[in-house]
Amino acid sequence: MINLSLLSVFIPTFFLVSLTPGMCMTLSMVLGMTVGVRRALWMMAGELVGVGLVAVAAGAGVATLMLRQPELFMAFKWLGGAYLAYLGIMMWRSRGRMAIPTEPRESTSVSRTQLLTQGFVTAVANPKGWAFFIALLPPFLDASLPLASQLAILVAMILTLEFFCLLLYAGGGRTASHLLARGGSVRLLNRIAGTLMIGVGVWLALG
Repeated sequence: MINLSLLSVFIPTFFLVSLTPGMCMTLSMVLGMTVGVRRALWMMAGELVGVGLVAVAAGAGVATLMLRQPELFMAFKWLGGAYLAYLGIMMWRSRGRMAIPTEPRESTSVSRTQLLTQGFVTAVANPKGWAFFIALLPPFLDASLPLASQLAILVAMILTLEFFCLLLYAGGGRTASHLLARGGSVRLLNRIAGTLMIGVGVWLALG
């Protein structure tokens, strides 16, 4: 079903790629800081669906056609980037549902749908992600073996590696939030998280 010699190179290659800081990993770290790792799992679910969609499209050759429709990406990029930047501004001002409460009586209530959408849009609206999968995934497919089974196994591995890295970043963000919160620096933490979120939004829109 799959070429084991190629697999021995595939796993470390995609693990290092997933571990590299990027839009999705930064978003995971920000949410780990603000809403916690457990709530951030909803964003991760949306992001993994998006990554899986892109990976399957790349393996099936559909991504090449998608990249020929730049207006589709522009719509996703600008709308998604503007929304993330807006959330970042609200967090920087310690306002909105995603900001860390500055008073004990306050609570965050960002919805699961919002988190799912953030993850999905960030993954799907990134042209560099499409180009990356087009360039890197096909060489690991063995033409002498069934394409569907190979693609299913490789995509499952990609999503597993991606999820592990997302958890690492979210956990790191949560640890940072605890350290800063102990010093009474909740507003500073909101500003750090907000700045990172704005950066992800700008990156998505202009990348």
